[in-house]
This record gives sequence, C-alpha cells and structure tokens, in this order.
Amino acid sequence: MKVDGRHFCSIWVDSDGWTVAAIDQRRLPHEFVVAKLTSCEDAAEAIRSMLVRGAPLIGATAAYGVALAMRRDASDAALERACSILIATRPTAINLKWALDEMRKALSPLSPSARAASAYVRADEIAEQDVAINQAIGSHGLNLIEAIAPRKKPGEAINILTHCNAGWLATVDWGTATAPIYLAHNRGLKIHVWVDETRPRNQGASLTAWELSHHGVPHTVVADNTGGHLMQHGMVDLVITGTDRVTANGDVCNKIGTYLKALAAHDNGVPFYVALPSPTIDFSIEDGRQIPIEQRAAEEVATMTGRTQDGRIETVRIVPDGSPVANYAFDVTPARLVSGLITERGVLQAEHEALAGAFGERADR
Repeated sequence: MKVDGRHFCSIWVDSDGWTVAAIDQRRLPHEFVVAKLTSCEDAAEAIRSMLVRGAPLIGATAAYGVALAMRRDASDAALERACSILIATRPTAINLKWALDEMRKALSPLSPSARAASAYVRADEIAEQDVAINQAIGSHGLNLIEAIAPRKKPGEAINILTHCNAGWLATVDWGTATAPIYLAHNRGLKIHVWVDETRPRNQGASLTAWELSHHGVPHTVVADNTGGHLMQHGMVDLVITGTDRVTANGDVCNKIGTYLKALAAHDNGVPFYVALPSPTIDFSIEDGRQIPIEQRAAEEVATMTGRTQDGRIETVRIVPDGSPVANYAFDVTPARLVSGLITERGVLQAEHEALAGAFGERADR
C-alpha cells in the first residue's frame, strides 16, 4: 500500500542485504519512523513492545529474527535459542509459532554454513506468501461487498465496520479485513468504513484510520461502544474483522471487544465476517476456551499518548493512582456468531468440516 504516494510494506530487508527494516507502529499516527533490526533480540523486542503487531506480521518478523540470528551464529544451539526467544514474545497469535516451525523445518537439515543465506530466503518467502494470501482474501471478500452494492440507493455508501487494525500494517501488505475494502475502493465502489478506536492501544484510531486516510478511503473513527448503536439504526451493512487465532471448530480469537461487536451484529441481523490467512488456523485446539489470552501491562489502560496542540507527543495518566487495572488483550467470538471466514481459498463456514476440507494439508498434521 502507499504512504504519500510511495509504496511501502510493513517490513523488508534493507539495502545492505541483511538489516531488517520495519515501520515503528508505536509512533503512528503522529510520526512515520522506520526502525532497523539487526539481531534476533531486536526482532523479539519489536514483537514484544508492539513496534510490529498483527498476527501475520508477527510471524514474518519472527522469521526475519531467525535469519538475523543465523547471520551471527548458525549452530544448532543458536537456532533453538532464537526460536525460544521469539516464541516467548506473544502467547496468543498462532502465526508466530507457525513461522518459527517453518524456519526450523527449513534450516535444521542444513549445514550451519548454509543456514544464514537460506534463512533469509525462507523469511522472504514467508513475507511474499503473506502478500499473495492477503490479495486472495481481498478478492473473495470483495464479492461480499459487491453483493451489497445493488441494495444501496444511488450515491449511497456501503458501510463497513471493523475493529482494531487488520490492515496492511498488521500484515506485510494489503491486510486481511482491509484487503476487500481496498479492492472495493480501487474498483470505484462507494465505501465508508466505521473505525473502532480500539482501546486500550487505539490501533483503530491510530493505525486503521491512518492507513485509510493515506489510501483515500472515506472513514469515521468512533468510540468502541458505538458499534451497537450504529447497527441498531441501520448504519452498518457489514462487519469485517481480523483474527489472531481460529480454532478447529471455527471459534475466533481477536482483539478485545470483537465479541461484543459480534453479539451486536447477531442481534441486529448484520453479517459478521472474519478475514484470515490459513496460518492463523490452529487445528491443534478444538475450541476457543483453550486459547491462552494475553494479559498486558496495566499502563496501556491507565495512560494515553497523543499530540498536544503545540505539537509535543505526551503521555498522560487517566486512571486514579492506586486503582487496579486489568488488561486482557483478546477475547473469543464463538463460531455460531460468525457469518463466514474469508480465507485465501474462499469464504468458509466457521466449522471444522469446512476448515479441514479447505486446508486438509494443515488439518492432517
């Protein structure tokens, strides 16, 4: 996608051929900064601190983290150490484990002398695969948007609500939930996106809105609790979110607050779709109750960061000193509330039979 007319991916290998560059998402929307990762530890900290975030991008970053480790030390012990460091960074997104398994499978049979170069090749393949998958997700999701268009009055926009950031910043390019939106916009369909602010880290307000603005997609940022009201008043035609993990039975784990949107959509007859690449499917877990839910630092809830009127970036506390804070980062939406799963192989029912039928090569592992 483009930033001020220039194409960017969210992560890439820099011009020196080995340093990994990534957009520092902690600095958006007020500053556009490219961070340079030069070690496995840098990649791990980028994931942990949410310099990079979003399940597919976390996986790609981990793959490049292994490549950075192999450049320094390509021994068996170093490979296992790198994978151990990286897997510990975020517990919920399954793409992290998938990418590390792919790197280990590609590198373990090789001699140490061949590992560094091969690691960069495999990491590049994982990144390129993500882009291709997201384009395919966009094409299948576009069909859902196009089906709504004939029901709209002339000049009336198709209203899509999304939650958190499942855009190109959460992937290598295109995004998952946003890929159909970008394709529809590029096709000339009249689109409007309701963007949940997504407390506590405000990825909707700071990232999704920034993306859509730079691509020219009409949108409106709303408080997280506004979605139900919009649906009650017929102001939402379709909900599309992303996900960090989908279980074998079709339960969906995504940013906290997704479950509430699904409940509101169900109550108001609004289709609720989830866009995901196949590495996000975890066939080893039968239902959402088994997914580890990350609990993050209390400061994410207790403070907010923004730009003052005189241009300074400041962090302020919004919770009384001494008040306990809980910060659950994700929730689980049961499969019964999901209208369909938008994958690179089509729109599937949120159920084991449909997932296993479409991705049998992964279900049988």
